[in-house]
Amino acid sequence: MNTLFGIVMVSEEKTVSDGGSPFKKWFMRQYWRVQQSQTIISMAFWVTTLTLLIWPYLRWRFENDSTIAGISTTYFGLIGIGVTVIVLVLLIGVIYDVTFGLWREHMTIIAERNPFSTYQLTPSFSIILMQTNILLRKIAADDEEAMRHCDFVDRWLKWNLDTEIFARTMSGWEQIVGDEDPYLPNLTDEQRQKLQSRVEELNKLK
Repeated sequence: MNTLFGIVMVSEEKTVSDGGSPFKKWFMRQYWRVQQSQTIISMAFWVTTLTLLIWPYLRWRFENDSTIAGISTTYFGLIGIGVTVIVLVLLIGVIYDVTFGLWREHMTIIAERNPFSTYQLTPSFSIILMQTNILLRKIAADDEEAMRHCDFVDRWLKWNLDTEIFARTMSGWEQIVGDEDPYLPNLTDEQRQKLQSRVEELNKLK
């Protein structure tokens, strides 16, 4: 481990032990707040834009300078268009949700296109799967079908260990968590060395 890498490691450990950078946390909190308000703000912009686009086609009905309770009917016309737009949007939302239930297919497509819900494993789940596989081999060593299943899980785990997310996770265990020996069972020495080499390559890019 070179000096530069050592500096990075110390910096990350210090950040974690101090609860993270105060400025970074403050900045990301504000960024998160902005994201939460985007939907409401975009809805307001959308209603305003549609209202102003529709208004020229209906303006002639409110050009007689008439008032209601001392308020120009122009304002009532604009408010009426805005409310109508909101009602139509809500109606489309109800049709989308209740009548057609398209959100079910939407979520299904999202799950089908997400590799982590189909064939790829997250490192945290893989650790649990490794442990259960070890236990199953010990308690059902004489069960041929159970051992066949364990062999499949081992192959699945080894395939996932070749992905970049595992190398990044291993790097995080070593640098951020500060674990000196993040040992993974079910790996041969060759596979363990290959994973460590990828970790070192990632560390050099930091």
